[in-house]
Amino acid sequence: MSLIKLIDFRTFSDPRGTLAVIEGSLDVPFEIRRVYYLYGLSGDLQRGFHAHHELEQIAICLNGSCSLLLDDGRRKETLRLSSPHQGLRIERMVWHEMFEFSPDCVLMVLASEHYDEADYIRDYQQFLAEVENAAGP
Repeated sequence: MSLIKLIDFRTFSDPRGTLAVIEGSLDVPFEIRRVYYLYGLSGDLQRGFHAHHELEQIAICLNGSCSLLLDDGRRKETLRLSSPHQGLRIERMVWHEMFEFSPDCVLMVLASEHYDEADYIRDYQQFLAEVENAAGP
């Protein structure tokens, strides 16, 4: 099963433009508790480098593009995100890194929980150990 899980949002277009609709627990598989976005990003720098114990996210590139690496401790997959009507689901216990930001990139993230530093795993070796422990003998 692929780590890359894309969600196509409902869109409505007419001569005035396009409206994309995202409703928590309908278009995304959780109630949206937090929204944040990144912009003014340097194309040669990377972000992310963490996983979450419980939090789930949907990453949406509202403008421009960026690449994301997803890693569940057993396999890694990379995707270029560039559509404002499509979101990438990042499930709990998936290490993620974002890179190759276009100069005009605006990356919005919908999160299932409020910010909680205790939910973050910021050390990759700790992440791998937790994945191994969860898998059991």
